[in-house]
Amino acid sequence: MRPNSWSPRALSLATLACSITTVVATTLKDVCTVEYVQSKLPASDFIQGITLDPSSVTTNVVYNASNPTNGAFFPAASFSYCNMTLAYSHNGRGDQVLVQYWLPDPAKFENRYLSTGGGGYAIYSGDRSLPGGIMYGAVAGATDGGFGSFNTQADAAMLLSNGTLDYETLYMFGYKAHWELSKIGKQLTRNVFNMKDSTKLYSYYQGCSEGGREGWSQVQRYGDEWDGAAIGAPAFRWSFQQTQHLYSNIVTKTLGYYPPPCEMEKIVNETISACDSLDGLVDGVVSRSDLCELHFDLSTIVGKSYYCAASSGSSGYGKRKRQMATAATPLQKGTVSKEAVEVAKEVIRGLRDSEGRQVYLSYQTAADFDDVTTQYNSETGKWELEVDQLGAEHIALLVDKNGTKLSNLDGVTYDTLKDWMISGMQEYGSTLQTNWPDLTPFQKAGGKVIHFHGEADNSIPTASSVRYWESVRSIMYPDKSYTQGAAALRDWYQLYLVPGAAHCATNPLMPNVTLNATVLQGEHVGENRQICGWPLRPKWKKGKMECEYDQASINSWHYDLNAVPLPVY
Repeated sequence: MRPNSWSPRALSLATLACSITTVVATTLKDVCTVEYVQSKLPASDFIQGITLDPSSVTTNVVYNASNPTNGAFFPAASFSYCNMTLAYSHNGRGDQVLVQYWLPDPAKFENRYLSTGGGGYAIYSGDRSLPGGIMYGAVAGATDGGFGSFNTQADAAMLLSNGTLDYETLYMFGYKAHWELSKIGKQLTRNVFNMKDSTKLYSYYQGCSEGGREGWSQVQRYGDEWDGAAIGAPAFRWSFQQTQHLYSNIVTKTLGYYPPPCEMEKIVNETISACDSLDGLVDGVVSRSDLCELHFDLSTIVGKSYYCAASSGSSGYGKRKRQMATAATPLQKGTVSKEAVEVAKEVIRGLRDSEGRQVYLSYQTAADFDDVTTQYNSETGKWELEVDQLGAEHIALLVDKNGTKLSNLDGVTYDTLKDWMISGMQEYGSTLQTNWPDLTPFQKAGGKVIHFHGEADNSIPTASSVRYWESVRSIMYPDKSYTQGAAALRDWYQLYLVPGAAHCATNPLMPNVTLNATVLQGEHVGENRQICGWPLRPKWKKGKMECEYDQASINSWHYDLNAVPLPVY
């Protein structure tokens, strides 16, 4: 049933939702009934242009749920909750958007609401994110963006036909869906738990990767909607970020060398070993990738032996997480070549055009070369180019608008990548770029942001987050010195680079720490360590870690993107 053509039963339920306002639920079982939730829905027209469908409400109680003990974003916990879903439509479109809310036991409700984000082209991450609210007494919400179901990603709904994007889907993915999720969710929370108008409801956002971009889309546009946000490794500057996944491919193509994966893994492992101690502590973690870049010469790895056993492949996610299956590979052994090291150096330098001007930034030294994708040709016995799927998806969907992924990169050059990045900057500046640097409304409303990024992120360059922090500092505090601006930001916006961490996850190549600095693996597991807030950097001296200001190191994170005609915030 379409919500904009209600049956008599639906109309009667709408009347019920408006008339019953005094029901009080005292237990989780009381809260978790269709009738109770329907009686607590916001008024059907409380958001202009949106109609809620009371008949779509579903509820079920979940007792003694738990999240993984090795979760990257919150500690192990056991909790019970009411899982409810609701549908709404946009007047005049005849669409349907699904939202899901986990409601805590009334006895454990802490006057808090949390929105959660997705990853890749998914706007929904479900069980991976929702526990981060419910376990702390918050209502936790998620949306399907109106893409068709909670399992449907935006790329499946965004292209109507060749050359025609569904721009409402684009805007929903860009920022609208999350604003609607939070507006509905916050009012529903107040109603379900019978909060007085004078009682403060604290609202938060949590997400990483695409979920991080979604978080910034809210903070940048709706400053007074949020009390706080925990935003990780955001995929903002969409056209730059998605196109740069193809950069490593073009490096191998331009240099004419397609390294076996094992050879690139050897370069990473040798880099970790060489740079581990540069922070003053040997612990298997490169906490100072900036010092590694400044003081370690990758050329010293040439001639080192590598060996990887043959693999039969797999049908699920493999090391290269963006591809559903991994192909069988032969035994790989040899010595690191100067050609492979040159590939590594060029990837770390970042994209430059044919005139040598910098276009975009790149990964940190000691991050895994996950974008240097090659595949083995059993007929020729050689390693060949494998087109990165995230980059190919972006070009097919949002550049060419025909849904046909690149099967090869014939004719594609560094200048081609530059053109794709800049054209996307123009076309999607108001939707997906999500790099507006003036956060004054958010700051004046009292909002706080913790922004974190794994220093060894192999999907979204860590320097991307540093650049955004720098953009906010320079735009909001133009009359202050660098250190004064950093101090002013620290009151409400803090950036943390997590030592050793990969993309929104732990890193199998290095022992990991969480944001509260608890070591998750290795010989120091369980120890608590401080993480320095940017621009301070960690340095161990006489057995004690200090957060130091190192201008040369800070400078190594900055890129002069002089190939782009407008500022890249």
